[in-house]
Parts: sequence; C-alpha cells; structure tokens
Amino acid sequence: MAISSGVFSTAFLSPETASSFLRSSPVSRLAAPPVTLRMVRTVTFATASKPVTGKREPRGIMKPRPVSPEMAALVGAPEIPRTQALKQIWAYIKEHNLQDPENKKVIVCDEKLKKIFAGKDRVGFLEIAGLISPHFL
Repeated sequence: MAISSGVFSTAFLSPETASSFLRSSPVSRLAAPPVTLRMVRTVTFATASKPVTGKREPRGIMKPRPVSPEMAALVGAPEIPRTQALKQIWAYIKEHNLQDPENKKVIVCDEKLKKIFAGKDRVGFLEIAGLISPHFL
C-alpha cells in the first residue's frame, strides 16, 4: 500500500473581508487587507492492483528447502525453512545443555552438531547461520 502526502495552501477569508473584497474596484482590490493563509495537509492511500486473498506463498528464508542428510537427522525432516531449522538447532543445544557454562555465546559441539558445524568442537553463536548454509540444497 503506497501513501502519498501533500501540503496545499488555501486562502480562508472572513465573511466581512470576502464581501468587501468582491465589491471593491480592481484598484482597491490591490490594497485589500492581508489574507490569512492556513496550511492543509492531505493524505491519500493508493490501492493495490491485486486484491489480497488468503495466505501468501512463503519466500526467502521462510520457504522450505531440502536439506542434507546430516541436517535431516538433527531436525527430523528432509525439507525445512531456515528459520525453523535454526529454532530446532537451538532447542537441541539447550535440551542437551551444550552451551559453555562460562560463556553462553559459545556452543560445545557433540557428534551430531560436529557433522553440521564442519567438524568444529566449539562454535560461536554468530557462526551458526553461516555454518548451516551448505546443508540447504
């Protein structure tokens, strides 16, 4: 939905000023009292060309993609969106208490996670998204 905003100036005259302004001669119109201006703001909404009906097809990271056998073994599905895969990986990490007790930002990998995280023993939480990318086919 697009929004356009415009500002328009409009002259508003009091009834006395308007009647004297309209009855006066062209020369006296030049010497008329100053006109009060008021700023008016209008907002218009453009309608979409297609009406929205039902649910949209998932796109991007929300679209289910086929995954490698190693990832499928961990998440339990041969096809899954990246967002759900990350949620399930974090659920697995927390369920098996794999965060370093001294630094919660570090994950200590067990055998299942080592298969996904390129054989690393320890992984920083910011590395996870990059390390799972090769597993989405």
